[in-house]
Amino acid sequence: MKILGNIIWLLFGGIFIAIEYLISSILLMITIIGIPFGLQTLKLASLALWPFGRDVVSREKASGGLNTFMNVLWLLCGGIWIALSHFIFALLFTITIIGIPFAKQHMKLAAIALTPFGREII
Repeated sequence: MKILGNIIWLLFGGIFIAIEYLISSILLMITIIGIPFGLQTLKLASLALWPFGRDVVSREKASGGLNTFMNVLWLLCGGIWIALSHFIFALLFTITIIGIPFAKQHMKLAAIALTPFGREII
C-alpha cells in the first residue's frame, strides 16, 4: 500500500514539490552560510519525494542551543511560508476521503518545514 501511495503522490504533484526543494537546496548551497539550510531542504526533498512509510523523529543527541538558533533563523527566513503552504494543501486534501492520506503527508512535511534542525527522517 505504501508503494501505491508513493506512486500516486508522485503523479499528483509530489515530484514537483521535490524538484522545488532540490532547486532551492542547490541555490542555498551556493554560499557557505546557506549550506546548513541547503542540507535541510535536501531532507525536505527526500521526504517530499517518497513520504509514505517514512517518519520524522527528533534526534536525541542533537545540540540544543545551535539547533534552536538555526530553527528560529529558518523560521524567520521562510520556514513559516513553506509550512503554511503544506498546511493549505493538507486542508484542500481533507475535503475528500480519498485525499486524507495525502493530507497527513502534507502535515508531516509542514511539521518538518517548521523546525527541520534536530530532526531525522527514518
